[in-house]
Amino acid sequence: MGRPMIVVVGAGPGVSGSVARRFADAGHDVALLSHDQQVLDALVADLEPRGVAVGHAVADVTDEQAARDAVRRFGEHTGRIDVLHFNPSAYREKDPLSLTVPELLEDVALGVGALLTVVQAARPFMSAGSRISVTGSMAADEPWEGAASLGVQKAGVRNLVHSLDKALAPDGIRAVSVTVRGTLAREGAFTPDRVAEAVWAAVTRGEAAWTSEVPYAG
Repeated sequence: MGRPMIVVVGAGPGVSGSVARRFADAGHDVALLSHDQQVLDALVADLEPRGVAVGHAVADVTDEQAARDAVRRFGEHTGRIDVLHFNPSAYREKDPLSLTVPELLEDVALGVGALLTVVQAARPFMSAGSRISVTGSMAADEPWEGAASLGVQKAGVRNLVHSLDKALAPDGIRAVSVTVRGTLAREGAFTPDRVAEAVWAAVTRGEAAWTSEVPYAG
């Protein structure tokens, strides 16, 4: 059957990179999607010595066709996608009195809409037991007005995860948003590695314990 495979969308040096490492250490092959080739090169150099296969592609996930094509190529290469982890969001330091509608829609296209694109592309390669995970944030419930679009993105993507979970559950595929209720830091409870461990725990729960949101409060 081969090793299970995780696709990490919005791969970078923070939580998503830690998620890739956590799943690689558990024996998953890894596919990375990012807009930055240098970031991908660094992650590949870190992951390959762990003894897993690593695929990667550069694409802007708001370019629907490019993102679909990249995810489809990952699935066609391995024949399976066991976990799809979605990490992208836009941080735009504008309050709601200065944020324009086009800016808000641009940010939502990245932080929410791109999840639809990659899930739809991945679905033909997912089967019962496959999982979708999303890096959530307390900004969904406690937005900072100085970056108003971020809270909208995180509330929207969590809502979309709930819908995806309900739509896919009859096929044995589940979705979860891991809501990080703290600020990422280099030390303490909210390091990227600790958050990645929370993602791992959320994804590997049994069906009986499944919920489409898991809070991580450290």
